[in-house]
Amino acid sequence: MHSPYLNRRSLLLGASAAGLSACAPPGPTRFATDHVFILKEQRRLFLINQRLPVVEYRIDLGFEPLGHKVTEGDGRTPEGLYWVDRKNPRSSFHLSLGINYPNAQDIAKARALGVDPGGDIFIHGQPNGARDESDPDWTAGCIAVKNPEMEQIFVSVPVGTPVTIRP
Repeated sequence: MHSPYLNRRSLLLGASAAGLSACAPPGPTRFATDHVFILKEQRRLFLINQRLPVVEYRIDLGFEPLGHKVTEGDGRTPEGLYWVDRKNPRSSFHLSLGINYPNAQDIAKARALGVDPGGDIFIHGQPNGARDESDPDWTAGCIAVKNPEMEQIFVSVPVGTPVTIRP
C-alpha cells in the first residue's frame, strides 16, 4: 500500500538535507597537481601541474634539517626523488601523505654504513595537540605545514604523485 504521508515526509526530509548541504562551509581548495617539489633551504613546498607551480607553502622540517637523511633518528629530511605512497586521514598530525622513503638508493647507502635508514616520512599538518610554535624545525624528518594548507594538499595530491626533495 502506498502512503501519501510517507511521500510528503520523504520529500520534506530530502529538501531539508539539500538545504543544509547548500549551507555547509566550502571544503579546502583542490589544485590540479602532478608533482610535489620541496626546497629544504628555502623552506618551501610547491604543488606543480604541467611543470608550473600552482601554489606554494611555507614548511617546517626535521630537527636537523641540513643534509640527506641517512639513519633512523637523525632528524634529517631526505633528499631525492620519491612518490606519495599512502594517505592517512586519521594521522596524529592532522592528515598526512606518506612518502616512499627509503628508496633503493637510501637502503643501499644505509646498508653500506651498517645503519637503519629509518622510514615513516610524511608531509603532514600540525600535531593533534599543543606544539611549541617557536621551533621551526621540529619534526623527526617529515615536512610539516599548517593544518588548512595540509587540507588543500591532502585533497590535491593523489597517491602515486612524484615528490622531489632538494637541499
